[in-house]
Amino acid sequence: MLKKNDIVEAKIVDLTHEGQGIAKVDGFVFFVENALPDEVIAMRVLKLRKNIGYGKVEEYIEKSPYRNESLDAAYLRTGIADLGHLAYEQQLSFKQKQVADNLYKTAHISDVEVAPTVGMDHPFAYRNKAQVPVRRVNGLLETGFFRKNSHDLMPIDDFLIQEKEIDALINFTRDLLRRFDIKPYDEKEQSGLIRNIAVRRGHYTGQIMLVLVTTRPKIFRIEQMMEQIRAEFPQVVSIIQNINDKNTNAIFGPEFRTLYGKDTIEDQMLGNTYEISAQSFYQVNTEMAEKLYQQAIDFSELAADDVVIDAYSGIGTIGLSVAKKVKHVYGVEVIEKAVADAKKNAERNGITNSTYVSDSAENAMAKWVKDGIKPTVIMVDPPRKGLTESFIRSAAQTGADKVTYISCNPATMARDIALFEELGYKLTKVQPVDLFPNTHHVETIALIQKM
Repeated sequence: MLKKNDIVEAKIVDLTHEGQGIAKVDGFVFFVENALPDEVIAMRVLKLRKNIGYGKVEEYIEKSPYRNESLDAAYLRTGIADLGHLAYEQQLSFKQKQVADNLYKTAHISDVEVAPTVGMDHPFAYRNKAQVPVRRVNGLLETGFFRKNSHDLMPIDDFLIQEKEIDALINFTRDLLRRFDIKPYDEKEQSGLIRNIAVRRGHYTGQIMLVLVTTRPKIFRIEQMMEQIRAEFPQVVSIIQNINDKNTNAIFGPEFRTLYGKDTIEDQMLGNTYEISAQSFYQVNTEMAEKLYQQAIDFSELAADDVVIDAYSGIGTIGLSVAKKVKHVYGVEVIEKAVADAKKNAERNGITNSTYVSDSAENAMAKWVKDGIKPTVIMVDPPRKGLTESFIRSAAQTGADKVTYISCNPATMARDIALFEELGYKLTKVQPVDLFPNTHHVETIALIQKM
C-alpha cells in the first residue's frame, strides 16, 4: 500500500493542461511537476487522496528527447515558464492537442481540423507588461516571483519571458529602493511601504510606464528616485503611484497618482495607435497579438457592407482593427473607463464608423437589434471563464452570419461552441496561436457560422 514519502518507479504517460506529468501507479493517478511524457522517474509520493496523488521527481531514470535541459528550474517552480522544460516545437503540438481534446470531450466535435499552433521565432522576452512583488528575503529587499501555491518570494533578475528593458528597469528600481532604505511590504505584519513594481512598455514606441504600488501615500525621497530613473531610462514617460492599503491579493488599489509625465503610454497594433493606462487590458505579447487579430480578421472574411459587433471590446483593439474594412463597428464593454478609451482611440486613428457603449453585451445587442441594427459578424474575446449562456442566446438571436471567437481557455470555448451548435451555428475553423510561449496558456480563434 502506497504511503507518503515512498519512492517508486513511474512512467509519465501524458501531461495535464497545466503541463504537469501524469503517472499511474497502484491505482492512483499521480501529478508530477517537471516530468514529461515517456520519461521514467524515481518518484517520491508527496500526497495521497482517494484516487489521485502528487509526486516529486527524485531521479530521472530515462529522460525525454524533448526535454529542454537549459531551463532554470526556478521558472518552473514559480510558474513563470511552466512549460519551459519542453522543447518549443513540442509545446506548440501540446497546445494544438489541448484545443482538439477539449473540442472532442466537451463539444463532441472531431470533424473540424485544429490547425497547427502559430508560434514565435524567438519565444522569449516577449511580455510588454510586468507586475512583480517586492518582499524582504534573508534581510534584503528583493523582487521576483512567488513559488507556486505560496507567498514565498523567489528572487529573480532575469524573468525570461519579459522584455529585457522591463527587467532592467525593475532591477534598477529595486536597487534604488535598497539604497534609499525603503521598507518592503510584509504580509504577516501588514507593514512596510512598497508592495509591487509594475511596468508597461510600448512594443513599437518603446515608451515605458513605471507603477509603484505602496501601502500609504508618502514615498521617502521619491523625487531623487525619479530623477535617477529618468536619467538611466529616458524612455520612461510615466511614473505612477498606486495606493493599496488592503490585506488582499489584488495588485492595485483604487487610487492612482501620476508622479511624473503622462498617465498613459502609446503603442501601435495593426497600424492603429492606442493609449494604454496602468489598468487597460492590452495583450501582453504585441507581436503575436497582431497575428492573432489578423487571423481573426482573415477568418471573418469581412466585406465593406458588414456590420460588426465587438463584444468585450476593452479599449477597442479588435474592433478598431477592422473598422476601416466594414460599414460600422458597434463595441460594448462593461468597464466605463475602457469605453472612454475606445472612443478616444477611434478619434486618434481617424475612425468615424464606430460606436462604443458601456453595458452588458446581452443588453447592448438586444437594444441594437430593437433599433433595427442587424449585425453580420460578432467578434468576441471574453475572459477565461468564457461566455455566459445569456450572451450566447442573445448573440444567436441577432441572426449574425458569423461569430469569430477569440479564446484564452479551450475548455470554456468548447463548452460555448457546444451551445452555439445547439442554436443553429456550426464550428468551421479553428486556429491556436501561441501568445504565451513557455507557459501552458493558449489562445484560439474559432469561426462559428450560421447554418
